[in-house]
Amino acid sequence: MSVEFAVALPVVAVVLVSLVAGVVLADRLGRYQAAAGVAARALGRGDDRSAAAALADGAPRTSSTVRHEAGLVCVVVAGRATGPFALLPLRATGCAAEGGR
Repeated sequence: MSVEFAVALPVVAVVLVSLVAGVVLADRLGRYQAAAGVAARALGRGDDRSAAAALADGAPRTSSTVRHEAGLVCVVVAGRATGPFALLPLRATGCAAEGGR
């Protein structure tokens, strides 16, 4: 019985760590998406200061780009995951009508 427990315990630990890391990854991607959306809406209104604050608060240590296309302003936030999934690039895009329309 103890041999089976010694073999199964590391497997259970790896599975649990992977599950927690997956939840953290999904949370981080959701934060990036929310920050990109808020920043896009702020830029659509012409409020650069609020857009910068939204990106600094919601997506720290990331890069962001702004695109203006067809009456839309789009913000793309790109960063990296942490922990076991550190090699995965994360990217979220938020778009809003330009000019507050």
